[in-house]
Amino acid sequence: MTKIIGLTGGIGSGKTTVANYLIEKNIPVYIADDEARKITNSKRVTSKIVELFGNQVLENDKINRAFLANIVFSDKEKLAQLNAIIHPEVKKHFKKWLKSKLDYKFVVKESAILFESGSYKDCDAIILVTAPLETRIERTMKRDNIARESVLQRINNQMAEEEKILKSDYVIQNISLKDTHIQLDQLLNYL
Repeated sequence: MTKIIGLTGGIGSGKTTVANYLIEKNIPVYIADDEARKITNSKRVTSKIVELFGNQVLENDKINRAFLANIVFSDKEKLAQLNAIIHPEVKKHFKKWLKSKLDYKFVVKESAILFESGSYKDCDAIILVTAPLETRIERTMKRDNIARESVLQRINNQMAEEEKILKSDYVIQNISLKDTHIQLDQLLNYL
């Protein structure tokens, strides 16, 4: 039976770097954020989001993600309402994706909010990617071209890293790419 390995970490920790390395190793990786983005742009889900947040979240008939992020990352209740629309759709999509991967020993489900969404319950093991807070802030500011305050606001809306460590089976320290790859290779040999 195919095992599901959860991959998570706070914003700027390097989950995508780890996921890409696993993909290079021919391990199937489901990127929940990418799929959520696609699902968000489906007419059915877009209409639910507009119903909840109003037409101001639309730009050229698509969800303006930056505008929506400003709303939900400053209001935990709005974030929970948005997640209640998107998470069930992502869960359905993942189940369908998994059916096509049953020949693999294990697959990886990458999600920034694996614990917050409850998706960790479906995983056989969890890998947490970590990095020092300042490194995470700098990476995110550079990647998303946003202000430090916006990054901190997003970090404050995620589960504390200490809590994630306690819930994880494996922790990858993502400070240097070379060391991260060594840690991953050791873990893959173990898995």
